[in-house]
Amino acid sequence: MSAVSPIIEIPYLPRSQQQDVHDLVSSHRFGVVVAHRRWGKSVCFANELIKRALTTGRTDYRAAYLSPTYGMSKQGIWDELRRYCAALPPELYKFNDSELRVDFVNGSRVRLFGADNPDRLRGQYFDTVVADEMDMVKLETFTEVIRPAISDRKGSFYAIGTFKNSNGALGQLYDMAEQDGWFRRIYAADTSGALDEEELREAAKVMSREEYAREYECVRVSAVKNSVLGRLVDEADEADRITSVPYAPALPVTTAWDLGIGDATSIWFMQQVGRGEVRLIDYYEASGEGLPHYAQVLKDKGYTYGEHIAPHDIGVRELGTGKTRVEVAAGFGISFRVLPRISQNTRSEIDERIEASRMLLPRCYFDKKKTAIGVEALRSWHRDTTPTGELKHHPVHDWSSHAAD
Repeated sequence: MSAVSPIIEIPYLPRSQQQDVHDLVSSHRFGVVVAHRRWGKSVCFANELIKRALTTGRTDYRAAYLSPTYGMSKQGIWDELRRYCAALPPELYKFNDSELRVDFVNGSRVRLFGADNPDRLRGQYFDTVVADEMDMVKLETFTEVIRPAISDRKGSFYAIGTFKNSNGALGQLYDMAEQDGWFRRIYAADTSGALDEEELREAAKVMSREEYAREYECVRVSAVKNSVLGRLVDEADEADRITSVPYAPALPVTTAWDLGIGDATSIWFMQQVGRGEVRLIDYYEASGEGLPHYAQVLKDKGYTYGEHIAPHDIGVRELGTGKTRVEVAAGFGISFRVLPRISQNTRSEIDERIEASRMLLPRCYFDKKKTAIGVEALRSWHRDTTPTGELKHHPVHDWSSHAAD
């Protein structure tokens, strides 16, 4: 490339573990880097992207840096790109602040994106994609959006971050990285040399055991503070009850629903073996769909169904039709058994539902692949705290509460 000086020095001296990553990405298309807080992930990959942009043989090299949100991308790496590009001759690069993009004189481009708007990635091509805080991003963002976007150029993808959930997207990619063409590394604080022992001791004093293990030791623990069911889900994982659980055609499939109105609807698919073992073989969730959609989902699954279980509020009549959703569902071939309300006292009802869940979970086996989203929701279902630090009685109503309900 005649427009680029043959020797360009950037004031970046990687530590041994950072150099290890640079060596690995040079020989692997895919990789997972799990590194503790303040390890220097952003510095490492900012320099990797700058180097690739300047040394590529292409005149249209494209790289993307992705975080859970657009703002997090800017916060995570934008300043590092500016800092290290500042060492280059100014005619070699130009920053576009409105689009969070760096354009290089040889035609290369590095741009920041947020996983909260993955459609911005669709229809584009990339030579390199780096996904930061991958455990806060849906795995489908990689499988359905990023993976196709790097296919025609046989581009690279690297997921980085710390484990947020024991079976979140980063953990699933870490497991996936056993295959050829991938690498995976875990860099814990006690071996990296990035933080001294006194700093780690001080951090451990104010953090819970789980928080410290997750953020500094890179351990896959139940990540959500005040999780209602997380401990029981982790116990299921440790006991190998989150595994391959195939559909048994000889047994009927029961479905249990949480039907949302203008909100997510979730469905668990289960089979009971004798009086004890409950097999959760599948899970489905969607938003903004009507009952015809879910009736088609049931049909497409191809299972032989026993009964379909719905909560008591499905019996409420809709204003538009005057029919209950039980009646509407029946018109699509779904005959619901409606559960009675456990208690008229909302506080007592929540307690009884949670206790029933805690009694049920030790009997459950989950299919690791088909119920992954549902299992992660069970881990994530949690209570918030009051300003004085007391636990609120009602669990937080968020994305995880549909599966838990």
